[in-house]
Amino acid sequence: MDSHAARSAADSPPRRGRPKRDPATSEVRRRLIRTGLAHLTERGYSAVGLDEILKAASVPKGGFYHYFSNKAEFGAALIDAYNAYFCELLDRALLDERMTPLDRLRAFAAEAERGMARHGFRRGCLVGNLGQEMGALPEEFRDRLVSVLEEWQRRTERCLQLAQQAGEIGPAQDPEALAAFFWIGWEGAVLRAKLERRAEPLQRFADSYFTSITP
Repeated sequence: MDSHAARSAADSPPRRGRPKRDPATSEVRRRLIRTGLAHLTERGYSAVGLDEILKAASVPKGGFYHYFSNKAEFGAALIDAYNAYFCELLDRALLDERMTPLDRLRAFAAEAERGMARHGFRRGCLVGNLGQEMGALPEEFRDRLVSVLEEWQRRTERCLQLAQQAGEIGPAQDPEALAAFFWIGWEGAVLRAKLERRAEPLQRFADSYFTSITP
């Protein structure tokens, strides 16, 4: 292209027309994600078919396949969306400097309990639910789920390190191990709360956990 043509192209007004939408930000995609999360946190991956999700989301099959090639890809997107939501929930509590570090972790546990109560304890943790089903799930889910749990543990470990610096837990305690212990126990408590449809398993675990780690 010569200099005259280059100037002409640069000076030309932009073409008009409908702007392209980013599929990742589409309302249809968001509706599919919201509906999928609601169904899978309540009933799991294997028990819920795509047709059921599409009907609940009021999305035709063609709309689904515009964004996802199959159910496995959709499931992976649900894990990512749930992790983003849950990290935001964790950060809101664990980074709240108006509270002591241990009170922040207590606040998270209380908020998570209220979240389960809002749905009558019918919905559990997506990551925990999928972990229970791992034998029937796409193998690529395994690393994704482990990575999510490790991310939650890292956030919790940082909070426990602050608690140790503040003297809320003893110097001999290992924040990394305590964070892993919290999530192993909490996921079990969530499963039990969903099974029994009541808050007591969550409360019992939280009370035992904080009693065991404080001086």
